[in-house]
Amino acid sequence: MRMLMLGGTEFAGRAVVEAALGRGWDVTVLNRGRHEPLPGTRALRGDRTRSDGLAALAEGEWEVVVDTWSRAPRAVRDAARLLRDRAERYVYVSSCSVYAWAPPAGYTEDASLVEGASADAEQTDYARDKRGGELAALDAFGADRSVLVRAGLILGPYENIGRLPWWLSRIARGGPVLAPGPRNLPLQYVDVRDLAEWILDAAAAGLSGPYNLISPQGHATMGELLDACVTATGGRAELRWADPDVVLEAGIQPWTQLPVWVPPGSDEHDALHGADVSRAVEAGLRCRPVTETVADTWSWLRSIGGTAPQRPDRPPVGLDPEVEAKVLAAVRGAEVRGVSDTTT
Repeated sequence: MRMLMLGGTEFAGRAVVEAALGRGWDVTVLNRGRHEPLPGTRALRGDRTRSDGLAALAEGEWEVVVDTWSRAPRAVRDAARLLRDRAERYVYVSSCSVYAWAPPAGYTEDASLVEGASADAEQTDYARDKRGGELAALDAFGADRSVLVRAGLILGPYENIGRLPWWLSRIARGGPVLAPGPRNLPLQYVDVRDLAEWILDAAAAGLSGPYNLISPQGHATMGELLDACVTATGGRAELRWADPDVVLEAGIQPWTQLPVWVPPGSDEHDALHGADVSRAVEAGLRCRPVTETVADTWSWLRSIGGTAPQRPDRPPVGLDPEVEAKVLAAVRGAEVRGVSDTTT
């Protein structure tokens, strides 16, 4: 199988390339050259933000193109138009953010989509940029030759957003750790390697259309995720579970200051952890245990010195230690008062 990967040296793109090489595929990678290409690939150079950025693709034919672009949709438009007669299928890694806010819990691929997106647009906001990328792929390849991979939360080795690396680094420091409850809060995410394998399977099978690409609802819980972090890092941390109201009243921002977590019953939880993924599961999606995702991410993080790479176009995540200490003190005080009340 001949694959062209647009990008391919960071996180999701890297995982797709590794998986393709593992299958013995012939892999060509086009990127700006900021990171070394993986051994075994044919490396081409090009900056898609420049007018001549696709010159290296003037020749060549591929059975599948995989594109993870998340900025100005016109970059997807230009690549897809250039390749539509020289590639059989275009896989665009999109996002569940393309659904109109707020999608109800259990939303499928037929849910309403964000308005105002265009394949010809410059960079606007993440949701419309991703939807514009979808429209660009559809315009050039048609619905029958394009796959729209609407990914949700992606975790795993080489993460350059910082969510799971932050939790692992914080828990590795040990001591009391603010754990946002409830423990049984259901999560949806996809290990980047499972995402990659599904993409390759979809390309090989000739699939088309949109797919919500996340684990089934409740594949893991917040408790299982953080327990796995404690185990992976050596068990020196003590999780101190706090009621969602306590976390929110402290002014802590869900998702960003406490990565992955959003309060139960909120629009955010329905949108980020409530998608119907039955179509992807029927098409072969397999999700490894959360313990494996966490352990492998920790092993990778340690191998690079403990500091994860950070995408420059995404804000850093995580909670300031002073804020955490104040909330932990309040949680401890409430526990002490509760014990006193039951003994008087």
